Amino acid sequence: MNKVNLNNYKNNGYNPGSTIKKTLWYFTNMSIFKTTLPIPSGIKVKILKLFGASVGKGVVIKPNVNIKYPWFLTIDDYTWIGEEVWIDNLAQINIGKNCVLSQGAFLLCGSHDYTLESFDLITKPIVLEDGSWVGAKATVCPGVICRTHSVLAVGSVATKDLDEYSIYQGNPAVKKRDRVVK
Repeated sequence: MNKVNLNNYKNNGYNPGSTIKKTLWYFTNMSIFKTTLPIPSGIKVKILKLFGASVGKGVVIKPNVNIKYPWFLTIDDYTWIGEEVWIDNLAQINIGKNCVLSQGAFLLCGSHDYTLESFDLITKPIVLEDGSWVGAKATVCPGVICRTHSVLAVGSVATKDLDEYSIYQGNPAVKKRDRVVK
């Protein structure tokens, strides 16, 4: 039986940007975003745009948010990003209008192929359609689409697409009921 051999790991096919760009972003992220200082959202939005993100109007970004690569990030109008959110966007993440990422939410675009001895990197995009809500400490896994006005409840893990106007809970998340917006 074969075994995992991380010495054979190769990440040659994945290049998210130049070393200079990644290094500049790292220090910017640590000093402006991943800090508890109450830096205004408007400043954060301007910095994200400088690094290639597409960000709409009225976006709120709370303190202590970690963003891997802003050049793989689109955030539409009036979206809220809560404290300690981790956007681990090794691939593109598109966040629609009026979305909420509650405290500690985790958007995860990368994983590994556990069937290969080399444990190769796998990346897939994530889409949060308009009005979707990722609850506190909830995780959205690679390749998932959270359809319009879907809800991923506190601490839940979305491993598959979420239906529109539906509330999901658990690990893995399953549909519990419809979402009715009054």
